[in-house]
Amino acid sequence: MAKVIELQEGIHRQAAHDFYREVLGILAESNLDYMVGGGFALRLYTDIIRDTKDLDIFCKGGDTPAILKLFKENGFETELTDARWLAKAIKGEQFMDIIFNNPGNHCAVDDSWFERSTPSELLGIKVKVIPAETLIWSKLYVQNRERYDGADINHLILRYGDKLDWKWLWQHMETHWQLLLAQFLSFQFVYPSEREIIPKWLFDELFRRAQNELEMPPPKEKICRGPLIDQTQYAIDITEWDFKVVTIRSV
Repeated sequence: MAKVIELQEGIHRQAAHDFYREVLGILAESNLDYMVGGGFALRLYTDIIRDTKDLDIFCKGGDTPAILKLFKENGFETELTDARWLAKAIKGEQFMDIIFNNPGNHCAVDDSWFERSTPSELLGIKVKVIPAETLIWSKLYVQNRERYDGADINHLILRYGDKLDWKWLWQHMETHWQLLLAQFLSFQFVYPSEREIIPKWLFDELFRRAQNELEMPPPKEKICRGPLIDQTQYAIDITEWDFKVVTIRSV
């Protein structure tokens, strides 16, 4: 049975909830493929209630134009906010983010997201919620000065770690394994009594890679991968300090 995502009540939240119900109803009638993410997904997997400022839906990049067209025909203002990963549907002060990738082009939504999605119900409407593994995957690249999602990831591991497909997560983070190791060390620091949640085989593999990398010669070029996790704070490295940004896409 699908778990119902409960929302906080309150007069000041009513307008947002009415907006969410309207856009979800439009999507439900359209038969277009989409999933709910953001704070609602975090609520489903951790029971953390967050007063979200908007609704995040995820779709494949090829379905984005059809979703934008749908909402424009229903009286919404629409925009392709960032051609790499984000569009919006707007009505008054309320808006919905339409997400199909991440800024670094590492977390493209594809059929596997839908295959692994979790059925749920939000505001009386049946929805699919992005998989917990993809929620962690995308949040690992959010390490800005203004927003850092490390605590969300720790809570996901704590509350949902026994249900995670760790092999899937490892497959998709293998290229940028250092981010995964850093997050696991953060989890151990925050929850020293819960460290067994993370499989030992994965820790062993990450430590093996860290040791092997120390024994390798450094790259000949000056490389900065900072823009993959923060698009502003590492700009000076590229524009003034002669570093090159590497944009190798993970699996």
